[in-house]
Formats: sequence, C-alpha cells, structure tokens
Amino acid sequence: QVQLVPSGGGLVQAGGSLRLPCAASGDTMCISAMSWYRQAPRKERELVASVDNGGATSYVASVKGRFTISRDIAKNMVSLQMNSLEPEDTAVYYCNAHLTGVQAACSAMGYYDGMDFWGKGTLVTVSS
Repeated sequence: QVQLVPSGGGLVQAGGSLRLPCAASGDTMCISAMSWYRQAPRKERELVASVDNGGATSYVASVKGRFTISRDIAKNMVSLQMNSLEPEDTAVYYCNAHLTGVQAACSAMGYYDGMDFWGKGTLVTVSS
C-alpha cells in the first residue's frame, strides 16, 4: 500500500503564503504522479496541481502563476507552495498519489492502472 501524510495548512491573510508538504511511504516506486486536490464548502473536489515522475506539472487555471508543485522522488515528498493566496483558495486540501502504466512488479503486488491513494485533508483558510 501507499500511505500519504500531509502537513502544513492553517490560517493566513489574503496575499500571504503557505506550503503544503506531503510525505509518501510504502510502495512509492509504483506511483506515477502526485497531486494536490481541494474541496471548498459546498463545492466538488477539484484538481489543483499535479507532477508526474518526469517532472511535468499541470495546474488549474485559477492557481497558475501563484502555486507551484514540486516533487522530490528520492525523499518521497511532494509539496505545494501557495503564494498570493486569495479567500477563494479556502478549502480542505488533499494529497493524492495516482498510478498509471503499472509495471509488472507493481502489478504482481496488486496495483493497477487508475489506482488512487489519498492523504487526510488539511484545512487552508484565507482571510480577507
């Protein structure tokens, strides 16, 4: 299995910054990409940012230029640096590990394409 343990989060004023690290453990060699999602009150969970094993990143339009996702594969860490925070960024943030193109060694352990693992949510509150 893959375990994800996020940290960070908290209360910050608009315009401020926060960093959300997430530590992965277990069968991390089977992970293809890691992401941060968020869910605001009365809204659906949305993908905020992703980074794959090759370092390619993607972001939802609303955070481009403000958020940066980074991954240290050797340390099994993914972090989301959030700058110029806005009240609209207030949400519970979730770390995610996604599997795709699962290799034989991981398949033999029961992993399969499309498998997802989630960390516990961490609350980010941005005050105006």
